Amino acid sequence: MKLNNDSFALFLLCSHLGLPDEPEAKPLSAREWKQLEAKLAANSVSVTELPGLTAEQIKSTFPTANDEAARLAWLLDRSGAMQEEIKRLDDLGIWLITRFDEDYPQRFTERLKSAAPLLLYGAGDGRLLNRRGLAVVGSRNIDARGFALTEFIGNACAESKLTVYSGGARGVDKTAMGAALAARGSAVGLLADSLEKALRAADARTAMEEGQLVLATPYSPHASFNVGMAMARNKLIYALSDFGLVIASDAEKGGTWAGAEEVLKAGWVPVFVVDGPDVPDGNKLLIKRGAIPFPASFDDAPSSLADWLEEHVPAREPVAVQGSLF
Repeated sequence: MKLNNDSFALFLLCSHLGLPDEPEAKPLSAREWKQLEAKLAANSVSVTELPGLTAEQIKSTFPTANDEAARLAWLLDRSGAMQEEIKRLDDLGIWLITRFDEDYPQRFTERLKSAAPLLLYGAGDGRLLNRRGLAVVGSRNIDARGFALTEFIGNACAESKLTVYSGGARGVDKTAMGAALAARGSAVGLLADSLEKALRAADARTAMEEGQLVLATPYSPHASFNVGMAMARNKLIYALSDFGLVIASDAEKGGTWAGAEEVLKAGWVPVFVVDGPDVPDGNKLLIKRGAIPFPASFDDAPSSLADWLEEHVPAREPVAVQGSLF
């Protein structure tokens, strides 16, 4: 794997790859990168010009404080360690892309704007990230009925040529993805942690080798689980999809609730929520807040799921245009 110069510089500045456990300087956050990018543009400087510069040379290239110049120089001066780590990941079958790459999912930048992840690590055929699909989300703990419906949805996605986008966690995520793969469909797991560990599963490696599965994450491949990262990851699942489906959600708490509420406000994709007499309170409340009811018992043929979703998306109200007074 060989990154272009822009992407390599971005990894040096913003990735934890190749850093010691207690680094002297933390990588740039997305917000800090945005600020640096604006400075570079204002001074007609390309990020590819920065690697190899000392702190004093950086200060002479564009206005910046002494401590910030020192931090940038330290981050940029780790090319060897970065290349070693990239080779190690390549040997594991993990690829890396950034916003600068043609393969980077356009839907991230179109929908998330500046909140789109700067970096993406993954394994499997990355072209799956651009396929038409359904985001299937829900609780880690589902009852027998929820489990059966989730399996049906995963199978129906395969039958109707929809990729299942989910989070790779136990419960709804793995059930939907597993059902889609078993039916010879495709699935994308947006992970909040432990990509390297996930690759060790034999069934995952087989599905990736057969072009059915992609596992991807905006976090370092060896990152441990963190609630904040899991919550932030949720928007990525929706952002890649054409529709969202919530199987089961708590009311006003938890990652499933937060993710669904965020996408309802942002309007990235239509959000369906399983409806019925015994659904969780969170499902009922999400429907009151604008989600589209999805039947707890889907009576149509599995192969018609994509058409059904299209037909049940409410038509948008036309935008009123004020006429000229003259």
